[in-house]
Parts: sequence; structure tokens; C-alpha cells
Amino acid sequence: MIEKLQYITQETETLTHIDCVREACISGVKWIQLRVKEKSTDDYLKIAKEARIICDLYDAKLIINDNVEVAVQSGADGIHLGKTDIDPHEARKIIGTDKIIGGTANTIEDVQNLINMGIDYIGLGPFQYTETKKNLSPFLGVEGYYKISQQLFDLLKDSKLNYKVPPIIAIGGIEMDDVSELMKTGINGIAVSGLLTNNFELVEELNKKIEAKMELSF
Repeated sequence: MIEKLQYITQETETLTHIDCVREACISGVKWIQLRVKEKSTDDYLKIAKEARIICDLYDAKLIINDNVEVAVQSGADGIHLGKTDIDPHEARKIIGTDKIIGGTANTIEDVQNLINMGIDYIGLGPFQYTETKKNLSPFLGVEGYYKISQQLFDLLKDSKLNYKVPPIIAIGGIEMDDVSELMKTGINGIAVSGLLTNNFELVEELNKKIEAKMELSF
């Protein structure tokens, strides 16, 4: 199952990636994406193995950002691939059919490509500016999500196309006040980093907002 609330780790002046994994799990998060940048593969793997132990203790899924080698060797539940990372088909050959593969999208064309590649979920964004990622794609805003939702509905109406749309997860600079409106656009969940890193006590409130009735659904 693809969780509706996904947390992406980040290091701060006071928190390591492992601190973030631990605090998120303690707070009830069931989906952790370990996003380690500017470290060697060996260091990434060491962090991932420790994260795997913590996630197992709390029955949480561990997804590795970008690095297929780390995903395999750490025993993670899957991998999230950016637009410039390894092709999902190649990643599937390496990690196996039982693992989760997520992909990043910014446009309807990106979404279609990922669907055609048999991706398990799509991280669609960025919603707005975020300091946790460099080289951002154009911001979508609420209207952008509505537009892509409508484009997907139009594709699904075409009887000639056999689309099975994976869960769509909004990502990128999402704050608490944005969640309710975003969940009306047809997405299936949200991924956050800074919002929870700054206050892990918000997990329960976030889950309630996500589970509130949505006006649209894929």
C-alpha cells in the first residue's frame, strides 16, 4: 500500500537523517523516504541500514531516494527516482518486482510517461518553493494540480486507452494550511519534509486533513 502521508528526511543543524527517521516513526509516520545528498555511497548505505532497523521496529516503509545500489543493499522497501535518475525499467530489473518504485513528475507528459513505465506511485510537484531541493521544476500551485487532474480524467475517458493511474502524491513546500485545498484536487496524498522536521507533533493533524473527504479522485 502506498501511504497517503510520506515524509522525506533532511539534515538540519540539530538533526541528522537518523534523528529524523526516528522522530518520524515515533510520531506515527509509516512511510519514510531517506533523501541523502552530498555523501558517498558508503555513507549513504550506512545511514540506510540504520534507518532500515528503525523502520522495522515501527512497521514503517523505507524508500531510498535516487540510489538503487543503496536501496538493494540496505533491504529498503523501494526507491524514488528523479527525472534525471536511472530509467524505471532498469531500476526494476535491479531491485526486483516486489519492491516499490516511485517517480517524480511536473507535467501531464511526465505523468503519462511514468504510467507507461509501470511506476507504483508518482510524486507530482513542486507545489511551491522549497529550500530542501535544488534545481526546481516550475511550481504547480493548486491550479496546476487541478489542471493535471482534469487532463488525467480526459485520458481515462478515452476508451482506446487502458490507463491504470498509480497514486499521485503532491510534493514541494507544502504547509499545513495547504493540505485541505490540495486534497480537493484529486491527488491521493502528500509528501512533506520541512513541515514535519520542524515539528513532528503535527503528524496526527496532518493525517486528519489528508483523510478528510476529497471532492475528486482518480
